[in-house]
Amino acid sequence: MRLLIVEDDTLLAESLRERLTKEGFAVDLSSDGQDAQFMGEEIPYDAVVLDLGLPERPGMEVLQNWRRKGNRVPVIILTARDAWHERVEGFKAGADDYLGKPFHMEELVARVHALIRRRHMVPGPTLCAGGIELDEERQQARRPDGTLVELTGTEFRLLRYFMLNPDKPLSKTRLIDHIYGEEFDSDSNLIEVYVSRLRDKIGKQRIVTRRGQGYIFMADSPSTNH
Repeated sequence: MRLLIVEDDTLLAESLRERLTKEGFAVDLSSDGQDAQFMGEEIPYDAVVLDLGLPERPGMEVLQNWRRKGNRVPVIILTARDAWHERVEGFKAGADDYLGKPFHMEELVARVHALIRRRHMVPGPTLCAGGIELDEERQQARRPDGTLVELTGTEFRLLRYFMLNPDKPLSKTRLIDHIYGEEFDSDSNLIEVYVSRLRDKIGKQRIVTRRGQGYIFMADSPSTNH
C-alpha cells in the first residue's frame, strides 16, 4: 500500500516515513500544497496524511480541489488546528479522519490501517482471504494448514495488496503503483520475481497469471494450475 505524507516539518515528515515504512507501506513525501495536489492527482495513493498549514497552497484547499475533481483517496488531516469547528470544516471538505497535533504515533498508525480496511471493506482487524491469514504486525502469513510463513518487506506489501483485492486482475503497473515508492524503476522485472517467491510460499495455484491482464489472487482455490 502506498501513502503520501504531506508535511512541511522535515523532521516530523521523516519520522512518519520511517515508522510507516516499518509498518509495510511505501511512503512518498511532499512539503508544499501545490506539489502535493499534483502528486495526489497523478499517483493512485491508498491514503494521504495531510497537514493543513502548508506553503504554496493550504492543505484544506488541496483537499477541496481533489474532491472537486472526483479524487476519492482516503485522507487523514494531521494538524495543530484542532478546534471542533476546524474539525467540522475538515470533514465538510471531504476528510475521512482528523488527528490533532501533538499525537501518538501508534494512534496515527492505527488510524491509517483502519482507513484502508474500511476502504476495502475488511470487516475485522485481521486480513483473511483464500484461507490465508495475514499478520500485519509481524508481517507473517498463516497458510490454511496452519503453517506460518515469514515474508520479506516487499513480499508482505505485495501479498497484502493481493489479499485486499481478491479475484481481481491486477496489472504489473497497478502493483508497482501500490507497493513501491516514487523512486522505483517501473521497467524492472522485480514484480515477476516476487510473485514467483510468493507462489513458492503460499501455493503456486493461489496466484494465477491472466495473459494480457496481469495476476489474480484466487480467494477460492482454482481447480487447475495456470
